[in-house]
Amino acid sequence: MKKLSPLLLLFLFAACTKQQDFNADLLVKNAVVYTVDAKFSVADAFVVKGGKIIAVGKADSLESIYKAHQVVDAGGKPVYPGFIDAHSHFYEYGLGLQEVNLDSTKSWDEIVDSVLANAKRSPDGWLIGRGWDQNKWKVKQFPTKDKLDKLFPVRPVLLTRVDGHAAIANQAALNLAGVKPGQTITGGEIETVKGKLTGILVDNAVGIVTRKIPAPTDQETEDAFLFAQRNCFADGLTTVSDCGLPYTMVSTIAQLQHKGSLKMRMYVLLSDRKENYDYLFKRGIFKTPGLDVRGFKVYADGALGSRGACLLQPYDDQKNWKGFLLSDQKHFQEVADKIASKGFQMCTHCIGDSANRVILKIYASVLKGKNDRRWRIEHAQVIAPEDFHYFGDYNIIPSVQPTHATSDMRWAGARLGEKRLKTAYAYNQLLKQNGWLPLGTDFPVENISPIYTFYAAVERKDLKGYPEGGFQPENAIGRADALRGMTIWAAKAQFEEKEKGSIEPGKFADFVILDNDIMKVKGSDLPNVKVLKTYVNGENVYEKK
Repeated sequence: MKKLSPLLLLFLFAACTKQQDFNADLLVKNAVVYTVDAKFSVADAFVVKGGKIIAVGKADSLESIYKAHQVVDAGGKPVYPGFIDAHSHFYEYGLGLQEVNLDSTKSWDEIVDSVLANAKRSPDGWLIGRGWDQNKWKVKQFPTKDKLDKLFPVRPVLLTRVDGHAAIANQAALNLAGVKPGQTITGGEIETVKGKLTGILVDNAVGIVTRKIPAPTDQETEDAFLFAQRNCFADGLTTVSDCGLPYTMVSTIAQLQHKGSLKMRMYVLLSDRKENYDYLFKRGIFKTPGLDVRGFKVYADGALGSRGACLLQPYDDQKNWKGFLLSDQKHFQEVADKIASKGFQMCTHCIGDSANRVILKIYASVLKGKNDRRWRIEHAQVIAPEDFHYFGDYNIIPSVQPTHATSDMRWAGARLGEKRLKTAYAYNQLLKQNGWLPLGTDFPVENISPIYTFYAAVERKDLKGYPEGGFQPENAIGRADALRGMTIWAAKAQFEEKEKGSIEPGKFADFVILDNDIMKVKGSDLPNVKVLKTYVNGENVYEKK
């Protein structure tokens, strides 16, 4: 047997020593770690290896056991599990970043000016925008298309309301879609006044025009995901639930994640279309560390702001109008039976008390008592007092967005009246039904910030601190529950509580470091709390400059 040279022996010894030196990838210490485990315990350090947390506890103890390749000294700052948005439109938000942003506009004239400025920068193709809200204007009425027709007689324009449930189109866009005065559509409205189209389209009517818009290119699609990811990481989000995508997007997301450009974890609900049911029923659950597809997003009604929410009694500010369901009840029953028979999750958008009642009763007929199917009512916005029990009796999960309450509170009473408003946005009452409540934003309808979600949930105020005592403060939820709602409970709402949502051994090393402690800071200071760092799989994906 040949003797090994001294140089080779030295090399082997160094390699072994190096391997022994580092038995972990990352140590986070000198932190206030809110683990959000079953005891809601607080630690000061944890260790990461292979993208997962392997130990949590005291820094001195962990440092005596683990030698980490990288050490992050949090400087006494608070650390939380990566925030999870239980209801968003991630891809749609990313597309919107490439279109005309109308979120901050305060009048129809301001909107027209924004579109005109965008037209000068992009001289060809459709002019697409989103974010207008007539409730923010001095005159709180839907606009008409007259100015758009004058400025853009040939170029098609479609501007979607903030909630996505109404839009205004110019005549060029209406012509391309073949929309005529007096035309009707189930689950939608094509507004016609004195025999002329105003350009306003509500709910299903919007789709008549959007189907004529050219599909995004591959590059625009990739940009949408990556632009959305960049902004979400900056706000501490590490998982989003994208509600209502076509099955074709599943492979696109998987490919972007596989090549490493898309690091955001995604829970995808497919939209209510035959081809999507055919795909998932045939394929089965699609599950990777970054992507989970096992449910469907169904729309029962529209939005309260555009009066498309389906109410049991007429709107207080439109006495002959109750809104409408977007499909007949037979469709919803058939869909529920079909999804249940295949073992998938059903998540239904319900705003009005009539829509909520219809879907809750259909769910009850299928679920037949206590269960762990985790079927969800998305928004659960206006509930008749006698209908709350369905959530607890059948383990139906209300998936809510606290910033909806503080965005709508200035005008929701005009729509609903004082009595109905009392059981609208009733998050504390909904929390009591099952003892847990997932929280989201519905972005781009609302701001993507989970800090704003937390603030709205616990303070029931808008960013200006209004109202002083909070909007219906009896339905505020405590800070611990609000944090659970955007971490472990959001994970549970998508069957992922065993892999994320808390800082515990065996779970993904997704976490966020903030500059102030949302569990202790004064309520009025909550909106000013900033994200310092965001980590996914133990990798630093955002750092505040």
